[in-house]
Amino acid sequence: EDFINYVQYEINLLDLIQRRTRIGYSFKKDEIENSIVHRVQGVFRSASAKWKDDVQLWLSYVVFCKKWAAKTQLSKVFSAMLAIHSNKPALWIMAAKWEMEDGLSSESARQLFLRALRFHPECPKLYQEYFRMELMHAEKLRKEKEEFEKASMDMENPDYSEEILKGELARIIYKNSVSIIKDAEFHMSLLSIAQLFDFAKYLQKEIYDDLQALHTDDPLPWDYVARRELEIESQTEEQCCAVYEEAVKTLPTEAMWKCYITIYQEDKYHNFLREALEVAVAGTELFRDSGTMWQMKMQVLIDSKSADIAMQFEESFVHLKPQVCLSLWISWAEWSEGVKSQEDTEAVFKKTLLAVIGADSVTLKDKYLDWAYRNGSYKKARAVFKSLQESRPFSVDFFRKMIQFEKEQESFNMGNIREYYERVLREFGSADSDLWMDYIKEELNHPLGRPENCGQIWWRAMKMLQGESAEAFVAKHAMYQTGHL
Repeated sequence: EDFINYVQYEINLLDLIQRRTRIGYSFKKDEIENSIVHRVQGVFRSASAKWKDDVQLWLSYVVFCKKWAAKTQLSKVFSAMLAIHSNKPALWIMAAKWEMEDGLSSESARQLFLRALRFHPECPKLYQEYFRMELMHAEKLRKEKEEFEKASMDMENPDYSEEILKGELARIIYKNSVSIIKDAEFHMSLLSIAQLFDFAKYLQKEIYDDLQALHTDDPLPWDYVARRELEIESQTEEQCCAVYEEAVKTLPTEAMWKCYITIYQEDKYHNFLREALEVAVAGTELFRDSGTMWQMKMQVLIDSKSADIAMQFEESFVHLKPQVCLSLWISWAEWSEGVKSQEDTEAVFKKTLLAVIGADSVTLKDKYLDWAYRNGSYKKARAVFKSLQESRPFSVDFFRKMIQFEKEQESFNMGNIREYYERVLREFGSADSDLWMDYIKEELNHPLGRPENCGQIWWRAMKMLQGESAEAFVAKHAMYQTGHL
């Protein structure tokens, strides 16, 4: 801490010197500034030698050098840091980027990446950044060459060889990396980087062709290739569909079919609902026990305003295990709310709560209560609450919703508020200190509250709460009494 305070003091002093310069006073500025910079560098050197494992300290040293020290000094700092923290790829990348962008030395950056890959031969991020760096280097050389040609200057620089200008070094990195990291997503990331450089068209094509050839067993490249067909002006949706059709034949997995259906669910393809439905039906025929496939099929049916949606929901539950049906039950209730009567929607909710048990039913109870208040009234919500209040399990929100609904009434009943608090405390009073505090606040702050009950509530809380929850309650209660909460 003393070290940090001292360094901060010296940096503040440097800032003051800079401020004096801005108002036109620069007497012995360089002499004073250099003296302080050297002193701070010495402190950083001593500290980094003593606390070598502190990465944050090294990064602070780097930040200081970037702002105040010479480039040669920062190169030495990076070398010392990497000698100790060679196991952190992010630090290698930081050092190489500085050499490339600020130190203007692509060769130094290249050497750092090569050293880093000896320590981390399977690190995707290192390969990505090394690949990007070589493409940036080639682009820089191409611009330099253009400037020389415009100025009609003779060039005898071996760096301007045609292979380097075309990005051959980047191509070598690409080939080496995909032979080591056989991952489609990584392969696609290299293609995305190459597409940032207009001169690398031949390299983009090679990566694209390899992507299709090397990853026929992964849905991601198939999806990428199909979508790319839509980006080509001369191509149409038919070419895109043809790629997907070939994909589901070559790779007939649920993930591949999901990609096929997803393309039709995007807004710009809503004119192809008939085709989308055909694909969705085929998908559920192949994967009858997949909740995801049925969910996607039902969404297509809803989008196309099909007449037999309710029947299709019923059919899906015949094929699926109960534990994967929650999202479908929710979709059915939400769809029914939008197009059916309140009686029909309530029937769906009741059917849902009979079919879904355990933890999944918690979400449905919350949604049922919200629906009742939104489409009926407080009276309807209270009736739903009464019908469900013994059907465990619950969430805290289930009870908090009723408390909030009660408060939103023009003349709410304090007796009902107490009833809801007592009920939720029976379920969650042993662990949730906030519930007890909120109950006390209601009694203290509401005109119809009974402040004399607060002492009893406090004692009950102390008996029920356990461990850290009890300590948290005591602290919050003390802060509230002193006006700090």
